[in-house]
Amino acid sequence: MRVTKDLVAASATPIVLGILAEGESYGYAILKRISDLSDGELDWTEGLLYPLLHRLERLGHVESSWQSVAGERRRKYYRITDGGLTELAEQRRQWDTVVDALKKVWHGDPGDPRPRAARPLEGLA
Repeated sequence: MRVTKDLVAASATPIVLGILAEGESYGYAILKRISDLSDGELDWTEGLLYPLLHRLERLGHVESSWQSVAGERRRKYYRITDGGLTELAEQRRQWDTVVDALKKVWHGDPGDPRPRAARPLEGLA
């Protein structure tokens, strides 16, 4: 299955902020975490991730610093800020609303007066 670019773009900010809320990380590790979380269905590139991280940094949601680990090359680590945590909470509230609405459409809304068979997309997801 391929996730559309529109859906990837819409979900990119809350996914990255959510990962950084778990702890600071660097680009490759963030890409790997996204792949792991989606069982390989979301296969982001550096060309998607780094512009997003730079935008989040400009907005004050993320901070970065270069760090060296013995025997390895320097890496730029990103961490979420207090403003980023606030943004993540807002993104989560919005996504919860969207997901709840989709569940009602796909699985039936107890308040829907139509017979279950007449509801669109019944049985999907």
